[in-house]
Amino acid sequence: MAHRSGRNLPLTVRARQSAIRVLRAARKLRGHRPPGPGQPPRVPAGWVVAPPDFVGIGAQKAGTSWWSALIQEHPDVHRAGGQPKELHFFDGYWEQPFTDADVERYTRYFPRPPGGSAGEWTPGYMIDFWTPELLRQAAPDARILVLLRDPLERYRSGMAHTDDMDRRSLGRRDAVGAFSRGLYAQQLRRVFAAFPREQVLILQYERCRADPQGELTRTFGFLGLRDVRLDPVRFDRPVNPTMGRKAELGQELRAALTAAYAPDLAQLATLLPDLDLDLWPSARSR
Repeated sequence: MAHRSGRNLPLTVRARQSAIRVLRAARKLRGHRPPGPGQPPRVPAGWVVAPPDFVGIGAQKAGTSWWSALIQEHPDVHRAGGQPKELHFFDGYWEQPFTDADVERYTRYFPRPPGGSAGEWTPGYMIDFWTPELLRQAAPDARILVLLRDPLERYRSGMAHTDDMDRRSLGRRDAVGAFSRGLYAQQLRRVFAAFPREQVLILQYERCRADPQGELTRTFGFLGLRDVRLDPVRFDRPVNPTMGRKAELGQELRAALTAAYAPDLAQLATLLPDLDLDLWPSARSR
């Protein structure tokens, strides 16, 4: 068989190969290894194991730790002892096959008592181009949760993540990554290609902050859970110590980011007509 040069490969194949090369280079540069979930938890006596009932997939620095903790307050939602909110189960599958054994292993992370509900929330799932389809294979009936935030504020919070790192070596790469995570329309198109629209709940961080009980009631209803009224004190309980940290942006950078996000926000408004863009200053200044 004649050798096919990269130039003659189909566009989708070349795009995937290019993405893989970029990821490999970035991880080699950073000495990064995808964080794994560790061993599946021990299954308490009388509990059952099944695919997750819900999976949160984004967005990073949009209040997901806070919202996930509130969901866990529901008496019918269960998480095995010691299991983290974020499993990062699919992180390594950008370069390795995803098999039936992997599907079975993922299921083992969700023990719950009969009639109970279980899930996880890994914000990186939404931006990783390979994950929505793999998640569909592993948990086709799972309810998908997405929490969005003004992309400019999300960017500031994401960049503050690097304040204690070597900004000379990480600053540019993290700036590009932080910007990309705010391209919500681009990411959600992949999600909607893998899951029916009615299986995905889109939440806005700003709405959740303004009316936490109302939005939590909406979340519980979407998950098929009975409504539970939480003590209002719990809504202000800090969960992620970095949530309030934000990088300072100069006027020129802020203007450049606002302009750069504008096309994606226009697409997002079409994709999600119920989204209240008036809650996002960066959208109002388009």
